[in-house]
Amino acid sequence: MKKTKLDTASEIAIKTCMGVKKNENILVISDELKREIGYSLHKNALRLGFNSLYVEMKPGKVNGEEPPRAIADLMKKFDVVLCPTDKSLTHTDARREASALGARIATFPGITKEVMIRGMNADYKRISKLSLKLKNILEKGSRIRITTKLGTDLSFSIKGRNVLASKGLFHQKGDAGNLPTGETFLAPLEKTTNGLFIVDGSMAGLGLIRNTNLPRRQAGLKIEVKNGYAVKITGGHLAKKLNNMLDAVGKKARNIAEFGIGTNDSAKLSGVLLEDEKVLGTVHIALGNNASMGGKVNVPIHLDGVIKKPTVYLDDGLLMENGKLNI
Repeated sequence: MKKTKLDTASEIAIKTCMGVKKNENILVISDELKREIGYSLHKNALRLGFNSLYVEMKPGKVNGEEPPRAIADLMKKFDVVLCPTDKSLTHTDARREASALGARIATFPGITKEVMIRGMNADYKRISKLSLKLKNILEKGSRIRITTKLGTDLSFSIKGRNVLASKGLFHQKGDAGNLPTGETFLAPLEKTTNGLFIVDGSMAGLGLIRNTNLPRRQAGLKIEVKNGYAVKITGGHLAKKLNNMLDAVGKKARNIAEFGIGTNDSAKLSGVLLEDEKVLGTVHIALGNNASMGGKVNVPIHLDGVIKKPTVYLDDGLLMENGKLNI
C-alpha cells in the first residue's frame, strides 16, 4: 500500500520527533473531529512495529479543558502519548501528571491535515537550535517590552521564570510539547504585565483576524492590561466572543499567562493556532492557565493571540525588530 503525505508526516512525528524505541508503548488520544489524523498516527505506529492503542473521546469545549478521568489515567500508563484533538490538552492536569511520571507527550491541538503535512516536514534540527538559543538569551533577562506599528506596547517581568524551548524533539522522559512546533516561551510574572497588545494574526478559538471593515490602525483585537489582567477587550464581534469565553471561566481566565516567540520557518498563518503561534517573525501572548510553565494560575482555559511583526526589547537590548530576530 502506497504511503500518503499524511502517512509520512505521522512517521516523522513517531520516529524523528518522539524517538520511539523498540519496546515502548504508544497511546493515541483523539476525537471525532480529528479522527483522520489520530488514526493515521495509530496505524503508522502499528506499521512501524510499535504497540499502539487508539482511544477517542468527545471533543472538548475550550482549550485546556480536562479529558475524562479514564483517559487521564490511561495517559500515565504509556511511554509515548500523542494527542491530536480539537481542543488543546497541553495545559491540563492530566498532561502534567502523566509528564511527571515520565511519559513523553505531544499534543496536536486543532490540527488539520494540511498543517500536519506542512508542519511535520520542517527542519527540526534547525528549529531546535534556534529555540534553544532563544531560551539561553531569555534566561539572562529580567524584563520584556513588546511594541508594534499598530499600537501594541506591553511590558512585564520575567525575573526568576523558567524559559521553555518547544523544539520538536521529545526524546527524554517527561518531555512534552506541541507538534508541529517551534517556539520559545515563558510565563510572565503574575500581576506585572501592563499596557496593551493588539492581536492581528490569529486568536485561539476565533481563527485568523480579518477585521477588513476597520481602518488599519484599528484592525485586530485590542486588549488592555493592568497589573497582569486583561481588563478591556475591544474589536467588534470577535472581542464579544473572546469576552464571553473568558467570562464563562472567571477573572483568572484574564491572567496574562504566556509570552512566546515563533521559531518555525516552515509554518504560516493558517487560522490554526497550533501552527500560527510557531510562525517565525511573530510573538504570541496567552490568557488563562500558566501552570504548565511554572506559573501560579490553574484554570481550565488557555487562549493564545498572535502578533505580527513585533519589536521586542529584553532589558536594554533589542531582541527582535519588526519581526526579525536580532540574534
